[in-house]
Amino acid sequence: MSNMATTSSSLVTSGQGAVAAPDQSFFDSLNAEVSDKGFLVTSSEDLFQWARTGSLWWMTFGLACCAVEMIHVNMPRYDMERFGAAPRASPRQSDVMIVAGTLCNKMAPALRKVYDQMSDPKYVISMGSCANGGGYYHYSYSVVRGCDRIVPVDIYIPGCPPTAEALLYGVMQLQRKIRRMGTLER
Repeated sequence: MSNMATTSSSLVTSGQGAVAAPDQSFFDSLNAEVSDKGFLVTSSEDLFQWARTGSLWWMTFGLACCAVEMIHVNMPRYDMERFGAAPRASPRQSDVMIVAGTLCNKMAPALRKVYDQMSDPKYVISMGSCANGGGYYHYSYSVVRGCDRIVPVDIYIPGCPPTAEALLYGVMQLQRKIRRMGTLER
């Protein structure tokens, strides 16, 4: 189970478009280890990281047109819940914030307040050109030129608007990042 931290994910194309699928070699190695020994040996930190990646509760913070794609990725065609990511409406129960759309100066304090109410460890996904750097409205007086000026961002998803597949891939990249970094303090 020590190679749990080095797992990777890939995209598999099906008849309906690109659908995310887990890495088959990782599951083959787990299957071989279980069939050989009958049990798995791992550290508690690896077990906690695995559990954390399988239960991401994301805060729905849809600000503009990218929110439609954020909603789309949770519908039956892509079904983000099969990857262990489910939407929550309460910041106190969420550990991931998806900032989808144009962040205006007037909304920035509310974004920061919601981020501060989330429990640690917390992660942020910036979705779309406007959330990443202001997008088409970069030179407007009322638009924040990237939500990373307000909250620390872990994953950037480009596009205007980004597709549902891109957001799904971004969530999978966040899961890989959580597996890589240790969050237990010694």
